Amino acid sequence: MQMQSDTKADDREAYIIGGGVAGLAAAGFLVRDGGMAGRHIHLLEQSNRVGGSLDGAGDPRSGYVIRGGRMFEAHFGCSFDLLSTVPSLIDPQLSVSDELHAFTRRHVTSSKSRLVADGRKIEAPPLNLSPRDKWNLARLTLLPERSLGSRTIEQYFSAGFFRTNFWLMWCTMFAFQSWHSLAEFRRYMRRFMHLMPGFSRLEGIHRTRYNQFDSIVRPLVSWLERAGVDLQTDTTVLDIDFAAAADGPKTVTGILLEQRGRQQRIDIGSKDLVLITLGSMTEDSALGTMEAPPAWQVNPEQGAWALWRNISRHSSAFGKPDVFCGEVSKSQWESFTVTLKDPFFFDFMEQFTGNAAGTGGLVTFVDSSWLLSVVLAYQPHFANQPDDVRVFWGYGLHPERHGNRIDKPMAECNGREILTELFHYLPVGDAADRIIDSANCIPCAMPYITSQFMPRTHGDRPAVVPAGAQNFAFLGQYCEIPDDTVFTVEYSVRTAQMAVCELLGLSRKVTPMYRGYLHPPVVLRALRAMA
Repeated sequence: MQMQSDTKADDREAYIIGGGVAGLAAAGFLVRDGGMAGRHIHLLEQSNRVGGSLDGAGDPRSGYVIRGGRMFEAHFGCSFDLLSTVPSLIDPQLSVSDELHAFTRRHVTSSKSRLVADGRKIEAPPLNLSPRDKWNLARLTLLPERSLGSRTIEQYFSAGFFRTNFWLMWCTMFAFQSWHSLAEFRRYMRRFMHLMPGFSRLEGIHRTRYNQFDSIVRPLVSWLERAGVDLQTDTTVLDIDFAAAADGPKTVTGILLEQRGRQQRIDIGSKDLVLITLGSMTEDSALGTMEAPPAWQVNPEQGAWALWRNISRHSSAFGKPDVFCGEVSKSQWESFTVTLKDPFFFDFMEQFTGNAAGTGGLVTFVDSSWLLSVVLAYQPHFANQPDDVRVFWGYGLHPERHGNRIDKPMAECNGREILTELFHYLPVGDAADRIIDSANCIPCAMPYITSQFMPRTHGDRPAVVPAGAQNFAFLGQYCEIPDDTVFTVEYSVRTAQMAVCELLGLSRKVTPMYRGYLHPPVVLRALRAMA
């Protein structure tokens, strides 16, 4: 069903800055719910392809790369709402939502090897929470968020909490560090409380047939292109012009951009819409090779962070980007994608863990100073992946530390050294050299990957539609949505739905957020799981 505001859709143009999930979702909601013709929707993306941080690329010859994947679960209502409209590329009779649900039913996640210590798997690890830890967790969910301010997780919990299996599984599943925001930790506790009974086995996690670029981004882009949406890549937006008003900027009047080396300005009318993605968790990412480490680089003076900095100068209501991008040593980690032409490693891991690929999820190596984790997804993991090729993904939460086998920081290691360190924790014996010789491990450095978890206070993230905004909204991970959790596809899609519904004055409401923490049975099951 399509709905329109009182203003005729053909009387306005819409400009979406950023071609990540939030921007693509905004275009989708403008077409589906706003009744706008695709030719009036212009998406401007600085890189050479859309998809943002939800990426996946490569081939069996040069190797595959996934910078990272996002967790899905049953209560991502905004995402499933949008994707229920998008036809699958595998079976056009199904929507992407239908396909995802069907795949999850066929390949149920229930890890038999969530943690590995001393070369042995730990099935359904006990949480090891002390009575004090349990009390602190329960109490935290009841505290008002504003009372937490910019406190960190380690300022709330005792030192012993960070030695528990609960923390090991929590921090690797969601990529939290002890110095991250306590308020964000609290949101996760509340938002995903219903998953606690299966937490040690990763139960309740939904997965896509292929990597999330092939399974979500490609069909979404195909649908938008058929609708006529104008997708412009290699287009960097430098600044936004706002009309001056007595109580602050309220209307966008122009977009300053650079496209293929040429700067230009787009004039924005009062009826036009501008939806701006703020920041980027994968800005300044760098890839390495089997023989060379990634070249870590940080330059917030250009790209998405520079744009937000320029925008924030117009009004204090537009957020504080430096809170999130100003201390990369606390927001970085490193992932790696491994392409294999020898099936030995997959066969070994399936036997060792007790899980067929695609049913076990994250395996974390407790003894690793880098805190290494790997995931063996259902194969093939890429739409163009041959049957005789396997691909798995992993990451290290502490790339600044020296390895246990490789005596230097992960950040300085090439792909061969990362695999050598990984096999130090697995009983593969003499097969390690054989696996490495047949592998192509591509490391990926990401300076801002958990920047959205940085300690923050009220006002550091702007509202999706700031007070008084007439023709613009903000999108993505660095906007403020009360109670919802960043570092999820759902958060980005929700910002898009909120922006479109409010700017167009639609009668259709934003998909309600699931709040299991308000339901006594959910709370009771979570408390029993922590007992």
